Formats: sequence, structure tokens, C-alpha cells
Amino acid sequence: MTDRVVVQTQDFDVHDEYEALRRHNPATGAVVCFSGLVREFSEQSGVTGMILEHYPGMTEKALKKIIAEARQRWPLQRVTLIHRTGILKTEEQIVFAGVSSAHRDAAFDACRFLMDYLKTEAPFWKKELTETGEVWVEARQKDQDARQKWTPENRNPEIKSSDSES
Repeated sequence: MTDRVVVQTQDFDVHDEYEALRRHNPATGAVVCFSGLVREFSEQSGVTGMILEHYPGMTEKALKKIIAEARQRWPLQRVTLIHRTGILKTEEQIVFAGVSSAHRDAAFDACRFLMDYLKTEAPFWKKELTETGEVWVEARQKDQDARQKWTPENRNPEIKSSDSES
């Protein structure tokens, strides 16, 4: 059981992160990774980049809490969350979430959970850079809705992974 939380300005290598989740653990049956990118559209058109800010110490603590909650829900082996800050251009990587587990259902569900919670619970502030200026990114209802589906009252019992083969 290894967790890795990193908040950094430099880019990351998805292959290296995948290998760190996979290597030296013969019980691993699944690795699921997600990498989010800066895209050229959002609520604004003509997005050329993004500025991401965070509160050092508080951000890492929030990410560790998200991982701890995922570990309570699924049998996970290794978990990595990397989030970049600073000025990023379109097509650059922003975030990496990676999970290893004995079973694919746990890995898929946990990775989606990590991203859904990260979007609403991690203290990052985002400003989009456009051809006409800068715009702070507001919280989006669709992110709240995605997070809400993981609450106990809304969770489909079939989503929960067990130790059975998946």
C-alpha cells in the first residue's frame, strides 16, 4: 500500500507513473490511469492556457484525504495523484490520477472517484487565459453532480467492488 501525492509546476511522464503503479507487485491485476489536459474550450472560447494556484500544505492534505476515502471504499494497492500548478498552455497535462488493485472494477471506480472528488474537494483556483483576457473558473454544477453520485444515499450497490474476480 503506497500513496503518492505531488503538487508541482513541472510536467510528469504518464508512462513513468504507470510503471511505478505496476512494478514489483505480483498481486496487481489492474492499473487505471487518468491524465487531464488543458483544452482550448470551456465556458469561454479561445482558451490559450490556464493559471492554477493552490494553498501549499492544505492542498496536499486534501488530496491525501481523498485517497484515504477511496481506500475505505475499494481494495487498492498503490495510488498516485499529481496536480500541476502555475501557467499551463493548451494541450499540457494538468492532473494525473493512477490506481492499482487486484481487480479492474476497484481500479476503475477508484480512479473515477478520485477525479470526481478532486474537482470539488481539492483547493485549487483556476484562471483561464483567453484571446481577450483572463477569467476565473467558477465551480460547475456538473462537477458537483459527479461527486454527489458517490454519496452513500446515491451510490449504486453494484458499483462497489469486492474481492471477487473482476
